[in-house]
Amino acid sequence: MPRPTGVKSVAQNKKAYHEYFVEETYECGLSLQGTEVKSIRAGRVNLKESFCMVRGGEIYAEGMHISPYEQGSLFNHDPLRPKKLLMHKSEIRKLAGLVSRQGYALIPLKIYLKDGHMKLELGLCKGKQLHDKRDAAADKDAMRDIERAFSRRRDE
Repeated sequence: MPRPTGVKSVAQNKKAYHEYFVEETYECGLSLQGTEVKSIRAGRVNLKESFCMVRGGEIYAEGMHISPYEQGSLFNHDPLRPKKLLMHKSEIRKLAGLVSRQGYALIPLKIYLKDGHMKLELGLCKGKQLHDKRDAAADKDAMRDIERAFSRRRDE
């Protein structure tokens, strides 16, 4: 059987784009256990309240909720257990320095399948103030109005 190719998005953290400025993104692998992979493939994962921490030279995703697999029995795992992220040591050191000194946060943005492997898009983020959120909402509304005007003009 041929190996699957391409990228298929499984889950996104839309709240992260509202709460944070995303400065950089990184792709990393996930160290998962059997039924967690099946549950993620079924789309039963929640990234809303998740964040990442650097401990002992390794990065862990905390608060990522992967629902127990329905067909699994005693082999199901704790839905909120910390998941280890797979990255190069140099990238981990760089991110650890930025997070500790400059007030950045590591936030999971998206989980996707890439060539049959589960990947996580990790964002290096800085928190937004309330006025930043209002400005972003106003910009989004303005763009939506411009798109509507263009589509009406095109239909005439």
